[in-house]
Amino acid sequence: MTQLQAGTPGIKAVTTFESILKKPDVLRGAFNFGFEKPSAIQQRAILPILEGRDLIAQAQSGTGKTSMIALTVCEKVDIRTNEPQVLILSPTRELAQQTEKMIQALGEFIKIRAHCCIGGTSIGMDMRKLEAGVHAVSGTPGRVFDMIKRRSLRTREINLLVLDEADEMLNQGFKEQIYDVYRYLPPETQVVLVSATLPVEVLEMTNKFMNQPMKVMVKRDELTLEGIKQFFVAVEREEWKFDTLCDLYDTLTITQAVIFTNTKRKTDWLTEKMRAANFTVSSIHGDMPQKERDAIMAEFRSGTTRVLITTDIWSRGIDVQQVSLVINYDLPNNRELYIHRIGRSGRFGRKGVAINFVRHDDVRILRDIEQYYSTQIDEMPMNVADLI
Repeated sequence: MTQLQAGTPGIKAVTTFESILKKPDVLRGAFNFGFEKPSAIQQRAILPILEGRDLIAQAQSGTGKTSMIALTVCEKVDIRTNEPQVLILSPTRELAQQTEKMIQALGEFIKIRAHCCIGGTSIGMDMRKLEAGVHAVSGTPGRVFDMIKRRSLRTREINLLVLDEADEMLNQGFKEQIYDVYRYLPPETQVVLVSATLPVEVLEMTNKFMNQPMKVMVKRDELTLEGIKQFFVAVEREEWKFDTLCDLYDTLTITQAVIFTNTKRKTDWLTEKMRAANFTVSSIHGDMPQKERDAIMAEFRSGTTRVLITTDIWSRGIDVQQVSLVINYDLPNNRELYIHRIGRSGRFGRKGVAINFVRHDDVRILRDIEQYYSTQIDEMPMNVADLI
């Protein structure tokens, strides 16, 4: 594996979109979307992919990975044909939808057709959309494989497979389904793998179906916590967290806030308790029907709802521009999740604030997070609202 770490001499960082994107209408799409210059991962990964290299991009949340994938797709597809040419597999339905939307937004001027294939939606609608012809498919492994087996998703023209959040996908037991899908793709299909961490399972996967992959790493400290102010609030007992949250409610609604808990049950409990105290909140977790998840996401994206209570299903790659405050009602179960959660705020160079509720026995976890990310988490000041 060619290992090229961002910032080292081995790989050229291309610092303007004009030098990366060759289709004028894709460039126009990027500027129209509000991008000014490529992020670290975009500067290093897009060109090798366009040159046809198999590539592993190791990068955390909030670094511009989804738009990296979308820009690459828009540059690579030939829109004169109606056949699918790129397939992107993601671990969650929301991430698959976000990738589809990003492709459509950035490919608006080339009139790209992307379709999202995920469970919990109409199979008939998927079949009709695919049969009408699309250039790119973004989806979750189960539904994508189903569409291939039904012969609705034709694979003969697919030349690029992207596995997004590959570490998470393997965690969720998608390995067999990914292999099933891969077996149906043309043998020379280029593979791009995006992963926040590279555990053994991911590396095994690269040996099985990647061809001398090049590796681009965006270092953790280069991208994660810059621009995000982090604070903690000491709460002696679990039951005091709720009153602390109520005290903070006015601060939450200045922009939009996401509140993370560690379990679905806790999310439901906290949502009910907040509503009973006459606070307006919405909530989302993996046990909810897809239609309901979509409706809640749409409301939150549009700003109709301002406070969202959720589990870690929401922590991976879901970008809502206005979120500038994240509250960890519960500290996450592992330190990688911390970055994914608070990366919801301050996305890609924006400012944000993260507030951690810390019980006495959480202090050790908090210190561990500080050390791991070489960052500082201070006690929350009284004027926290002024910082958002």
